[in-house]
Amino acid sequence: MKGGCTCGSVRYELTDAPLIVHCCHCTWCQRETGSAFAVNAVIETSKVKVHSGQPEAVVTPSNSGSGQTILRCPTCHVALWSHYRGGGFKAAFVRVGTMDAGHTIDPDIHIYTSTKRPWVELPEHARAVPEFYSPADVWPAASRRRWAEMMGG
Repeated sequence: MKGGCTCGSVRYELTDAPLIVHCCHCTWCQRETGSAFAVNAVIETSKVKVHSGQPEAVVTPSNSGSGQTILRCPTCHVALWSHYRGGGFKAAFVRVGTMDAGHTIDPDIHIYTSTKRPWVELPEHARAVPEFYSPADVWPAASRRRWAEMMGG
């Protein structure tokens, strides 16, 4: 799965399938994206290979108070992926919209739907939770194993 920024300066590839894909409806993601939600593919940072350009790290506040680091194209400033406190720099939350075939990737789960915009209608059988969830209850066993390996456990 390949992707990149709008101007084409930064190109990257995911060398494995994402652990999980979130559609986050929290008000923080709404503010950051200027939209109703953010769709992020969670994957080990070691499996994000940059083929051209060098994303720049921009530290921004987050709702948790711990901040996040957003990797952006230094030219067009498109957000490519983020690192959050839970996974640190070991886990990348790749913006699905920056992937070449991002339109073919459906979320595994919709999170923070308690603040979902009322005009956003989820598919009938979509998995959704009002806030966050326990990965043990949602993630496939293979993804939980990969996360544990990534975190050194």
